[in-house]
Amino acid sequence: MADFKVVVADPKTKSYQFDVAGAEANKFIGKSIGETIDGSTVGLAGYTLKITGGSDKSGLVMRPDLPGPRRQRILVAAGIGYSPVAKGVRRRKMMRGKEIAPDIVQINTVVTEYGAKTIEKILGGDEEPAEEVEAAAEE
Repeated sequence: MADFKVVVADPKTKSYQFDVAGAEANKFIGKSIGETIDGSTVGLAGYTLKITGGSDKSGLVMRPDLPGPRRQRILVAAGIGYSPVAKGVRRRKMMRGKEIAPDIVQINTVVTEYGAKTIEKILGGDEEPAEEVEAAAEE
């Protein structure tokens, strides 16, 4: 059974992290970078999320131009997972394919379509500051 941490980046505000396990996590397996998923899998009803990347238990990044879910040693000159020190420098690095497998730990997504409520309202973030203000006023 797979457990994932799904990081949802909202271009308008900030990023949110959700833990997904069980049957909801199995919906991610087999999906690739660039595919869209329903936001209800992480508790964001009405939202649509696009998979932008991720990493496995060893910290190896997923690369969108590598097919399949397995680890591969590839020669890279630039791009995701490698920043060359000087121009023209290449290096052989271990990276993951673009398909999500059970040993992936983190999945990065971005919001492409918004729902009726904001993410803050869905998570209940709007009510907490008001309660803290009232508690501070009583003291």
